[in-house]
Amino acid sequence: MSVEPPTCWLCERPLGRRVQQHHPVPKSKKGRETVPVHPICHKAIHANFTNAELARIGDDREKVRENEAIAKFVAWVASKPPDFHAPTR
Repeated sequence: MSVEPPTCWLCERPLGRRVQQHHPVPKSKKGRETVPVHPICHKAIHANFTNAELARIGDDREKVRENEAIAKFVAWVASKPPDFHAPTR
């Protein structure tokens, strides 16, 4: 019986050694739940959404992924290794 490695909430690639916890609803907006994400995915989320927008979206990953910039990012990062890191704008 094989156990699937945990995956990133945003890109769904396997997680590597570096994992961050993302609050789909920001702590500043009373969010408590966290989800595991790659650091580069975490940066991409916060580079494209304000905390108010994230609070409105909630934990709806598909809604986040519908964002054009996030969709392009997820397609780009899909083939990268779990611990891949690059500067984000």
